[in-house]
Amino acid sequence: MRLSVRFPLAFSVATALGVCLLPVARAQSQSSSSSSSSVSSSSASQTTGTGTYIVIDPLAKVRYDNRYDVSLGMAYDHMKAGPTLLSGSNLGGLDLEGSYWLTKRWGAEGTVRYYLGTSGAAPNPYAIQGPFVSQTFFGAGPEWLGPHNKHGDLIAHAMFGGVYGQFQKDLRGQPPSVVDFYNDQLAFAGIIGGHMDLNRSEHWTFRVTPDAILTRYSINYGNHATSNDVNFAISVGIEYKFTKKKR
Repeated sequence: MRLSVRFPLAFSVATALGVCLLPVARAQSQSSSSSSSSVSSSSASQTTGTGTYIVIDPLAKVRYDNRYDVSLGMAYDHMKAGPTLLSGSNLGGLDLEGSYWLTKRWGAEGTVRYYLGTSGAAPNPYAIQGPFVSQTFFGAGPEWLGPHNKHGDLIAHAMFGGVYGQFQKDLRGQPPSVVDFYNDQLAFAGIIGGHMDLNRSEHWTFRVTPDAILTRYSINYGNHATSNDVNFAISVGIEYKFTKKKR
């Protein structure tokens, strides 16, 4: 009998406590949900408020209407220092070029190039091996602007002038005939090739210049003949366009 009285009494007390605590639990739940929503909204605002990315095209102002440009590159040239040598010479140097554009497609270009390196020598009794030789080219001629867009272009040129070949400075006072070299001389030269340009901005361009180089050196000993040689040359460097003056 006591057990039956106590059970309804305990059940009544528990029910009353649950009814009293229910609003508090609801308030806490609403508070936590509102705080979480405020945190998520603030994080969202922080995410969207970090800044706006502005896309800038460095090639947007690239035009092919400049009047002048100049380029400088590290250069390589293959040549033979004598008419009968079996081994060639691999020379390194600098390639300086400038252009004056006459029309939209046609211009005049000039170049000065200097190459220096060692060359194989014919067997000799003086133990001369690998003497230094050099070539200095200068020339001018027409150039033509081929396919082009804001990313790059192809340019063809044909320049003619002279070359000063220095072959005797490292022969220990011996004549060049000892090692089958040419004499030091000024000779005719032609440069035929072009440029492959990759634009980096309105003014600056990465430039590769492959060329075929024609030289006509004479032999000042023996049969006094002339020798026509065609060799490969290439330079890699940069070009600067002067854009204030237009074509």
